[in-house]
Amino acid sequence: MELFYAGLTIPISLAVAAAVLLVLRSTLGNRRWKSERRHPRAGTVFNELLHLSKLHDYHADLASRHGSFRMSHFTRNYVYLVDPASVEHILRTNFSNYGKGSYHYELMGDLFGDGIFAVDGGKWRQQRKLASFEFTTRNLRDYSSGVFSRKAIALALMISEAADSERAVNIYIKMFLDGVVPLMIDVMQDLFMKSALDSIFKVGFGADLDTLSGSNTEGSSFGKAFDNSSEVILRRYFDVFWKIKRLLNIGIEAELKKHLKVMDKFVYELIRRKTEQISAQQDASVTIRREDILSRFLAQKEQGEEMDMKYLRDIVLNLVIAGRDTTAGTLSWFLYMLCKHPDAQEKIAQEVAVSIRADNSSTSITDFAPVLTEEALDKMQYLHAALTETLRLYPAVPMDGKVCFSDDTLPDGFDVREGDLVCYVPYSMGRMKRLWGEDAEEFRPERWLDDKGAFQPESPFKFSAFQAGPRVCLGKDFAYRQMKIFAAVLIHFFSFQLISDADKEVRYRNAITLQMDQGLRVKAFRRASGT
Repeated sequence: MELFYAGLTIPISLAVAAAVLLVLRSTLGNRRWKSERRHPRAGTVFNELLHLSKLHDYHADLASRHGSFRMSHFTRNYVYLVDPASVEHILRTNFSNYGKGSYHYELMGDLFGDGIFAVDGGKWRQQRKLASFEFTTRNLRDYSSGVFSRKAIALALMISEAADSERAVNIYIKMFLDGVVPLMIDVMQDLFMKSALDSIFKVGFGADLDTLSGSNTEGSSFGKAFDNSSEVILRRYFDVFWKIKRLLNIGIEAELKKHLKVMDKFVYELIRRKTEQISAQQDASVTIRREDILSRFLAQKEQGEEMDMKYLRDIVLNLVIAGRDTTAGTLSWFLYMLCKHPDAQEKIAQEVAVSIRADNSSTSITDFAPVLTEEALDKMQYLHAALTETLRLYPAVPMDGKVCFSDDTLPDGFDVREGDLVCYVPYSMGRMKRLWGEDAEEFRPERWLDDKGAFQPESPFKFSAFQAGPRVCLGKDFAYRQMKIFAAVLIHFFSFQLISDADKEVRYRNAITLQMDQGLRVKAFRRASGT
């Protein structure tokens, strides 16, 4: 007889034993640490397993009642922080005392290996230093902007073609309303994912993946394997038996091995081809243009830096989650918010038209890239605010944890122990009335604008969607530029509406990043300004 929790098969005897151990640990721990002031205990790992399908909303509800709180796990406490001062403490003030540590590395290592999201110390500093330099170069900025524009235009052309032809992707209904043909799409998040994947592979690795057109089945398989692996990694944090399952090669751990094989085969082939390309250029005495990020990492290897194939594989996979999941997921939630708030959608359409100048308002989709200059994008302050407001409510990384390396007292007066997993929780923080006011759960881009309509940023420890401190997201400006380009192109040429029943409940998938579970079903209407 077995007990099933969120798809995890656990023998009852083991579950009972685990529960007894958890109670004993909690009781003995409370006796040992009587003099400490601990965050309110809101439950145990079993409570989190019970609410796993809506974990982030469960945490948000607990945070609204307790503020920062803790949950008892088997070997440590999970402490969830929603106080900006405490978030600043772990991310900046006492940065050296909080890191990934062996606990994160063990849980995430199969997927991310020695990549920047899973390591501390020398390997983190090496990748951070090189990435920091690369992300600030004008060459990469200009190169990536060109890539983003081309990919956004390819997506817009696909939607446009679908509106003109019954060969469309997932057309449900063709109907005419005031002479405008709407397109029914239920795969909008999938299209964003493919576009973002194509973009990051071109910018990051110099590879034309072209999963958007459907011509690259291997690339699509890679994307699916990556998504499924991300979900398994998140589940490990709440499944004490994951190591046993991995050892016995059963359940979702067996599936993870299959997904990893698909990704490894794809990535190692990518690195091999890139290495051969660079070698051939060198043999032919051709001046090598190292525009993509992988070429620049390979250059470090040529200069004697410690960087084997496995390490390069890890770097590639970390760049994928940074460059695909975050932007594609945010664009999906952004479009969902605009469909629920059509007034905001119209404001963005008007702003884009004004920013690219009236004389360019009739520019065709194929000729739109030249008008999306840095100057034009900078003028789109309301669009920037709307994307930020989306990230406040639907942060790309809904929670992020650090291991406490030695006992500490946080600014809120509560103590944390060595070994505790201390998480800051952007999803919960974005919904807290004590931080954002009574309208905290409302989508209101205006909260980010001053009286003159200029964007006004908040403290990164209050709005922590991009982390903060020494590990602040290096690709923040990179991500905003990509999202603004995609949003500007799509909203300029199309208006979007949710399909009638699509707004009943849009749920997220339980993975490391915040993705929609069943995609986004929308109707796209051609705007009068689009040709």
